[in-house]
Amino acid sequence: MTVQRVPYHIAIVMDGNGRWANKRFLPRIAGHKVGVDALKRCAKACDARGVRVLTVFAFSSENWKRPSDEVSGLMDLFAIALAREVPQLNADGVQLRFIGERQGLSTRVLKGIQQAEAVTALNTRLVLNVCFNYGGRWDIVQAAAKLAAQGILPTEQHLSQAMALAHVPDPDLVIRTGGELRISNFLLWQSAYSEFVFVDTLWPDFDDAALAAAIASYAGRERRFGKTSDQLQLVNTPTRVG
Repeated sequence: MTVQRVPYHIAIVMDGNGRWANKRFLPRIAGHKVGVDALKRCAKACDARGVRVLTVFAFSSENWKRPSDEVSGLMDLFAIALAREVPQLNADGVQLRFIGERQGLSTRVLKGIQQAEAVTALNTRLVLNVCFNYGGRWDIVQAAAKLAAQGILPTEQHLSQAMALAHVPDPDLVIRTGGELRISNFLLWQSAYSEFVFVDTLWPDFDDAALAAAIASYAGRERRFGKTSDQLQLVNTPTRVG
């Protein structure tokens, strides 16, 4: 059996920032600030291990329901992080892509997103997709609407091509931190055949060792995509010549 030891595309639900802060009697936004540092570490670790695409769930379409002061703080933090971190990410060869509904975002946030994408557009070392104001159901609906506007029958192939992450392959591995056992409307279409790893570690504490453990779990699994183990072994058995 042949197993791709390192996933080409890893997607992460970065959960637990608020609980990390609460444990330390800090405001929740403090946890989100430390979460930005965890994302920087994770991106570097993925690059070092040969992962070529990292997709993270930064702000869901449902997160608008949170207390207004937290939402406002998250928007400010996002804008500040863009201005502060993009130069180094660009120097590191990271291509930034922002996935989600942009209507309703502030002018400041939109400007930061557009500038970050433009500056890093030609980078090829690592694609970092930041899902911001994103929901899996929104993604499917927008893809279907796009096809309808073009008069295209929404087949599986056409829908895949119209999804917001059509520029990268579907994720091989989806990781959720924070101990919750759900996907919370994240990459519903794209994760149909992904491997999942759920960890108790809160996102600010997620480090290289935690990433390595998740990748090791992935590497030990058999990805059948509907086939049987015997079929896979037959395909991967070398043909004897002579």
